Amino acid sequence: QVQLVESGGGLVQAGGSLRLACAVHGIIFRITNMGWYRQAPGKQRELVAAITSTEITDYADSVKGRFTISRDNVRNTVYLQMNSLKPEDTAVYYCNTAPRPVFPSWGQGTQVRVSS
Repeated sequence: QVQLVESGGGLVQAGGSLRLACAVHGIIFRITNMGWYRQAPGKQRELVAAITSTEITDYADSVKGRFTISRDNVRNTVYLQMNSLKPEDTAVYYCNTAPRPVFPSWGQGTQVRVSS
């Protein structure tokens, strides 16, 4: 059974940074393309960053140049370094496969709040 465990969220001021982590259990992680998604209140969940098994990365325009996705195939973990945070980055952040979320059971997510 696949398990996704996100962590690292919190409350920061605009311009601050956070590093999110997602530990993935139950799959052959090293061959899986992964992504970070977010869902803001009243909005649909959106993909913000993706990384392939060969570490090719892609970003939504809204986070390009500010967020960096990376992975550790020994720890089965995908990371999201978020810099220059803006209030509009406030959301619950989740990980799943990318570019489409294949795992039907999402993790609990990690809340990011950015104050102005």
